[in-house]
Amino acid sequence: MADPATYRPAPGSIPESPGVYRFRDEHGRVVYVGKAKNLRSRLNSYFADFAGLHPRTQTMVRTAARVDWTVVGTEVEALQLEYSWIKEFDPRFNVKYRDDKSYPYLAVTLNEEFPRVQVMRGAKRRGVRYFGPYSHAWAIRETVDLLLRVFPVRTCSAGVFRHQRQLDRPCLLGYIDKCSAPCVGRVTPEEHRLLAEDFCDFMAGTTGRFIKRLEADMREAAVAQEYERAARLRDDVRALQAALEKQAVVLGDNTDCDMIAFAEDELEAAVQVFYVRGGRIRGQRGWVVDKVENVDTTDLVEQFLLQIYGESEAVPREVLVPALPPDVEAMTDLLTEQRGGPVRLRVPQRGDKKALLETVERNARETLRQHKTRRAGDLTTRSHALREIQEALELDEAPLRIECYDVSNLQGTNVVASMVVFEDGLARKSEYRRFSIKAVEGQDDVRSIHEVITRRFRRYLAESEKLGELALGDAEEDGAPGGHQPLDPETGKPRKFAYPPNLVIVDGGPPQVAAAQRALDELGIDDIAVCGIAKRLEELWLPGDDDPVILPRNSEGMYLVQRVRDEAHRFAIAFHRQRRSKAMIVSELDEIPGLGPARRTALLKHFGSVKRLKEATAQQIAEVPGIGPRSAEEIVRALHGETGPGATRSGDSTPHGGEKTQ
Repeated sequence: MADPATYRPAPGSIPESPGVYRFRDEHGRVVYVGKAKNLRSRLNSYFADFAGLHPRTQTMVRTAARVDWTVVGTEVEALQLEYSWIKEFDPRFNVKYRDDKSYPYLAVTLNEEFPRVQVMRGAKRRGVRYFGPYSHAWAIRETVDLLLRVFPVRTCSAGVFRHQRQLDRPCLLGYIDKCSAPCVGRVTPEEHRLLAEDFCDFMAGTTGRFIKRLEADMREAAVAQEYERAARLRDDVRALQAALEKQAVVLGDNTDCDMIAFAEDELEAAVQVFYVRGGRIRGQRGWVVDKVENVDTTDLVEQFLLQIYGESEAVPREVLVPALPPDVEAMTDLLTEQRGGPVRLRVPQRGDKKALLETVERNARETLRQHKTRRAGDLTTRSHALREIQEALELDEAPLRIECYDVSNLQGTNVVASMVVFEDGLARKSEYRRFSIKAVEGQDDVRSIHEVITRRFRRYLAESEKLGELALGDAEEDGAPGGHQPLDPETGKPRKFAYPPNLVIVDGGPPQVAAAQRALDELGIDDIAVCGIAKRLEELWLPGDDDPVILPRNSEGMYLVQRVRDEAHRFAIAFHRQRRSKAMIVSELDEIPGLGPARRTALLKHFGSVKRLKEATAQQIAEVPGIGPRSAEEIVRALHGETGPGATRSGDSTPHGGEKTQ
């Protein structure tokens, strides 16, 4: 890799104008393309403080061997040039959006003499009208089958069309009136094109005029006593209405917009788009992107808009996003130029559009979850991930059992820790454990990690000793060496702390790793590897090392470590919230004089919550074992802030909320 200092541009040689720059490697290949309002300021940031760059950016700068740039007049030109260069050079370090699957479109080939309706995937062609995308091809075929009653447009391939023309007879669809049979001259090219254009107008949202026209024709046929024709027109109206019902109405009839939402973590992002036309969701589409740079949501929005709408003419009047791009005016001008009309780019703040955007975001989160699950569920992928971790941490064997620990607290209160277990790359939730930190007060994650590791492995040593004694006894009775680890004689299952991990991961950097290693050393355990993962840069730290271990950001090993850490974090937060809620509930009862822990527990067990306890009468409270009539009156008075002998509600009165709660 090159030293960035060897190709850093000379001071003052970089202009301060807007422009686009390219980093090239030693072979001249473009590895990164970027734009800047001020080229000098932006490019100097890559060289002035190299150590302060994100590790992924450091890798890019080291991979490059030179940098060049092009000055442009406006920020819109910079956006256009950046897009064209990314498309031309396909740089390895630029964000690349890729479909999470190949979505089908409903296409009408208006560039042919006799336009054809068909399902299309892949790159779009000039002269073809597209609708969608749809989630499934069968959804397109269902819609087309309904619409062919009213718009009998050709759907056959070019080969079938030529064959039927040679035979001079229509295919089956022509006989059942679901094709106007242009192959045998039933309609002229002009008449067939008009049918295709009406089909496109209906799919584009101009639905009302077709239904009204059919209903008017139906009434005329009925008045003229042409009942068969009236019945057919009635069925045509129903077919159009059925096609419309397949597309949910979510917004006003005049609403045309694309709704874009993201779900992201440190390594990847998923994006979902809902296409709303005429107030209806006409389709959706999803992408997954690797975050090569340290980018935030605003950068992702800009890059997505640039790549998706860079050459597209299908830009709607309104684009709703979770965050505005950094150069919102330039991006709006670019979209307006592409559309040939005004485009509004905004973040919805309230109402139906905000609610729908939240739905799009939920779909994005689900896409990201499924993407990660697909990678995690593959046996080959998991094996590769474990091997990468083994090589990176220089372990003697692959870490088939990994335990990860995380600490959670709120300003030093209710300190808890979690332990999650992954075996063979999969979560083993039955092995998860939760710890209430006892000896540590305040926000001291280092001491908390030391305590939880000590407690967990002290139990491991104790249970291993017991199991060893049982194994020895079995061996003496059977007259055979004790070569296997016996199960718990009471449950028939392995004891919960009996199995040691191959690798312990703690959520944190060098201090937390050192604390975990110190706890193992104090217990005399020297055959379990320890590492820590720092959230900000996804670095792995080993005990005593001055430099972190950096797994490749797209590696399966990095994926697995991140999933383990995230699961430990989720489990710890869930336990902490539970403890905090319980503490807040009990605190109300703590203020009642003479109510000790045992009676507080009895009250909560009997009524289920403080809310239901407040709704109870003194008579109902007195039914709880250990609570007398006088205590019950004091409890009611205290919970309602009442004083004086007349303040307590009568035992015969009906409490707010109804009957006694069991």
